[in-house]
Amino acid sequence: MGFADEIGAIAQQCPPPGRRQTLLFSATYPEGVAQLAARYLREPVEVRLPEGHAPDLVPERRYEVTEDQRLHAVGLLLNHFRPESTLAFCNTKQQCHDLVAVLKAQGLSALELHGDLEQRERDQVLVQFANRSCSVLVATDVAARGLDIHKLEAVINVDIASDPQVHTHRIGRTGRAGESGRVFSLVSLDEMGRIGRIEADQGRESEWHKLTELKAAEGAGALHPPMVTLQLAGGRKEKIRAGDVLGALTKDLGLEAAAVGRIDVNDFSTYVAVQREVADRALRGLNAGKVKGRSVKVRRL
Repeated sequence: MGFADEIGAIAQQCPPPGRRQTLLFSATYPEGVAQLAARYLREPVEVRLPEGHAPDLVPERRYEVTEDQRLHAVGLLLNHFRPESTLAFCNTKQQCHDLVAVLKAQGLSALELHGDLEQRERDQVLVQFANRSCSVLVATDVAARGLDIHKLEAVINVDIASDPQVHTHRIGRTGRAGESGRVFSLVSLDEMGRIGRIEADQGRESEWHKLTELKAAEGAGALHPPMVTLQLAGGRKEKIRAGDVLGALTKDLGLEAAAVGRIDVNDFSTYVAVQREVADRALRGLNAGKVKGRSVKVRRL
């Protein structure tokens, strides 16, 4: 709804309703969106998709914890199940900050996402998480709403949401488009009432497990993300394209195409993910070479 004025300005430049076809898509349908639909749509056909989550694709395991166990338990889950990408939900910004500090102390790659971050910081965090350069994204519900991360393997409810619909929204970040995923919820005695409301909303009982079941995978080593993000000081304004960066890495530096991941070109910056094993080589080569005939400054995020 923050773009209502812009939508109106665009609609004024379009042919009148009788001479155009207008379609409106919305993940939710609150009163504001309904008013928007009434303003711009002409005798529309309404299609609603049923809400819900597939428990067979996204099994949820719940663990009873005390408050002093909660943050440490996240590391236990990660080292036991070893998901490549995990979204961990906290109810407060302070809890996000504390959990990231705990995970980093355990040698895990973690970033936080909440309302206190500037837009530039949010963009960099999301780029790193989406391109597999960060193992764990720790977020509040406000910052994480609407996230669609491809092949997100796990969601951890570090704190239990007070609203069952928010819980459904959280676990819906994984197991999307037919993919499988995992959900883990850490529950204190004070949160049992919330779990009861969630069970009633889901129409099924919880599957409970003990923290003592969680053991680090033997001989697996530290859990590191497979990719590293490099930031180039130049983007669309300098007419840099993804193909230019890919060519500099593969043709000029001799990297295999499989070693290069997602490339995001913004107005003034370009982000490229490369496999961890070749990150130092790529960083040195790009700084010493050229992209689209020009020298660029490159740094590792």
